[in-house]
Amino acid sequence: MKMCSLLSLMAFLTLPGLPAEAGGTNQVTIDNFSFTPQTLTVPVGTKVTWINKDDVPHTVTGDDKHFVSRALDTDQQFSFTFTTSGTNNYYCSVHPMMTGRIIVR
Repeated sequence: MKMCSLLSLMAFLTLPGLPAEAGGTNQVTIDNFSFTPQTLTVPVGTKVTWINKDDVPHTVTGDDKHFVSRALDTDQQFSFTFTTSGTNNYYCSVHPMMTGRIIVR
């Protein structure tokens, strides 16, 4: 495969909001006081992992408290497996202006 084609494929696969495969793992990066991607769509049974790449602690807290992480320092992770369909809004309890959404189908 040509390098250009490989890079194009890699860029496509990392676009925000792309669905994961059932039972797969998706990643959300916490950096610069934001969740990236801010909205992620996954099938039921997908494990989502948040990784803090920021220099300050952050949390991942579901609006309904269905999932709650401890304070994550730099490079620490939190994972949660979504077993039911629906929209899951979340925020950082330390910095409530930081919000994200996991849509489970």
